[in-house]
Amino acid sequence: MKHLTVALLSLVLFTTACESTKDDFNEIIEKPVEPIVEQYGYILNDFNVVRDTIRKGDTFGDILSTNGIPQDKIMQVATKFRDSFDVRKLRVGKPYVLLNSKDSLSKTQVFIYESNKINFAVVDFRDTLTIYNSQKPVRYKEKEASGVITSSLSATMEEQNLSPYMTDQLANIYAWTINFFKLQAGDRFKVVYTERYIDDTIPAGLQEIKAAYFEHNGKPLYAFNYKSDSLGKISGYYDENANNLKRAFLKSPVKFSRISSRYNLKRRIKYYGFKLRPHRGTDFAAPVGTPILATADGVVTKSEYRGGNGNYVKIRHNGTYETQYLHMKARKVKVGQNVSQGDVIGWIGMTGNTSGPHVCYRFWKNGKQVDPFKDDTPFSEPLPKAFHEEYFANLMPVKDQLDCIVF
Repeated sequence: MKHLTVALLSLVLFTTACESTKDDFNEIIEKPVEPIVEQYGYILNDFNVVRDTIRKGDTFGDILSTNGIPQDKIMQVATKFRDSFDVRKLRVGKPYVLLNSKDSLSKTQVFIYESNKINFAVVDFRDTLTIYNSQKPVRYKEKEASGVITSSLSATMEEQNLSPYMTDQLANIYAWTINFFKLQAGDRFKVVYTERYIDDTIPAGLQEIKAAYFEHNGKPLYAFNYKSDSLGKISGYYDENANNLKRAFLKSPVKFSRISSRYNLKRRIKYYGFKLRPHRGTDFAAPVGTPILATADGVVTKSEYRGGNGNYVKIRHNGTYETQYLHMKARKVKVGQNVSQGDVIGWIGMTGNTSGPHVCYRFWKNGKQVDPFKDDTPFSEPLPKAFHEEYFANLMPVKDQLDCIVF
């Protein structure tokens, strides 16, 4: 019995000793180890990392000289490498990172400037001076959204916590087919889109709209983004029948404005004793300085200041159509200049005979001024038949996806 007690005591002591040894061992191997952090292509553990933003009055030279970089190196960056990194274009509020040496001097070895959430420039002062531009890893996530118009498209987007850039993209897609000044409460939309993410977690903004559905005044309008390199380069938004959503003319020369006066040949004005004073244009009211856009491709035939027109521009689009834009604050184009649809040709002002800031948009067809909202302006060319098989094969699953999104 005595031997058994000694044996049991030995076993207990041995077990306790093993557990103690095991605990001691665990303490050693479970000691927290600093994670290896890689960013911008560098192992950050190898440096003293300083993160800051450009402040008012900061210069590239001041930042780097304070951190041990000699003036000759700074001048070399500023003069010889301007095409890769222009030190004069540092912007207040933009972040930068200094990778400094891990010693008592803590001298800067690498300077990194973030021009936006994705793009950054690197100036590596170690060994041979190296300067290059790069990007953070970006992943694209497909998302869906929908909404019902309450007051305006932008307000509905805000209610749905959607990017304001989506408002712009939808307005651009449907610029030829929907009058966004006349949206009705109850109009609704669905979108399939891609959004950019940095490191899978940091939102970096809307990439593009893959497909959209907009129901305006009860009329459904589909839009599918189609790009092809297989049969020749082609890109654009088309409907479910492969018709191009672009018309030859935009619905308006100003984005997100309002019509303050319509084309009206029977207009009478109290100020002039109710005499007949036809209005052969459409007035779009907007704040002074708002960009005015060419509504179609063409050549500038007039760009001048004249009487009641004030600063104005006139564009010939082809043998049939011309447009004119009056009361500009300033003109951006010259006679003989070729312009493309959507180009800025001037800015909203109050020059000439006008009681408030607006652009009077006039539209000619075969030399006669007409109402562009009543004239059936032509569509752009439909998708060539050679692309139809590929287009419809890509369209069907996306259309099914759109149709399944609930409002």
